[in-house]
Amino acid sequence: MTLHPSTWWLIFLLPIALVACLRLARHRRITVGFSSLRAVDHAPSGRFARWIIALPILRMMALLLLILSLARPVIPRESAKTLVEGVAIELVMDRSDSMRALDFTVRGKQANRLDALKDLATKFVVGGDEFQGRGNDLVGVVSFARHADSLVPLTLDQDVVQDAIAQVSFPEGGDEMGTAIGDALALGVDKLKDAVDRANRDGRTRIASKVVLLFTDGESNAGDLAPEEAAALAKATGVKVYCIGLGTIGVAPVPQRTPFGTRIVQMPVSIDEDTLRSIAKETGGEYFRATDTQSLRQIYQTIDQLEKSKIEETRSVRYTDLAVEAFDLHIPWIGTVPMPPLLGVVLALICCEGLLAATRMRSLT
Repeated sequence: MTLHPSTWWLIFLLPIALVACLRLARHRRITVGFSSLRAVDHAPSGRFARWIIALPILRMMALLLLILSLARPVIPRESAKTLVEGVAIELVMDRSDSMRALDFTVRGKQANRLDALKDLATKFVVGGDEFQGRGNDLVGVVSFARHADSLVPLTLDQDVVQDAIAQVSFPEGGDEMGTAIGDALALGVDKLKDAVDRANRDGRTRIASKVVLLFTDGESNAGDLAPEEAAALAKATGVKVYCIGLGTIGVAPVPQRTPFGTRIVQMPVSIDEDTLRSIAKETGGEYFRATDTQSLRQIYQTIDQLEKSKIEETRSVRYTDLAVEAFDLHIPWIGTVPMPPLLGVVLALICCEGLLAATRMRSLT
């Protein structure tokens, strides 16, 4: 409970009223227009005479509650409505065999490109290590090698996205070898088509923009769609594509299995940067080249700043005016007791004091 901001100062009248009531009660004198009261000195007093002090107490309580009512004690109830204009993000992650190259690091240790990509993608979505996370955004995951697969549809559930990223792994058979950039991009765009409808049904967020983050370290050499065709589809559906080329320039260390065990060999790096730049330019995105973990982190942070969610919050306060509205009084060990409006209590006290003064506690004053 608190006092209304415009009338709180009236509470300072309470001590003044209390002092005035006490002084009036102390100086009250009973006068009788008779020369002598000897005849009634030994007359027995009535039962109500001893309770005569209740009248000024009732009057004082009524006055104090009246002043309190003028100060307008209120219970504020604040409500907030949050509107989130989130971003629908599809992570399209290359898992082809060339992603085994060991030119990145994870927590200070040498790591392949895919592990580094998964580590930073998780932080980008969930947060941590200087990333704020994308808690207000719909995020989906598509992985690809020779074929493209959707691992999780667009969702606000960060735990589900984190699990999907962890499941991305290298191809196991020869029939999975290849890099289908066009098919993967088209699948990511297709998953974003219904993002607005899904978000509206959820009721928590609204889509501000649709984005594909395309990570690859090679050239498109498989699939049904060319990267240019997928880019045209993205542009037609209003999807912005950020392309990130992964890997060092020139050559990269790649583990290879031999009859004598796994050995590290230097392999040439071949990324179709012209195509990736063309995709980004046509869809309104940007192209980045990540040659190590630090540059990949900076790219994530740049995209994190470029594609930010807009959060608007409106707050409203409703006051329950205890002077004129009934309220619940919470009493320890007893519970909640419904109480009438304070002005109703004031009126009841005044009526009670007047009724007693005119009947059982009537006096000659």
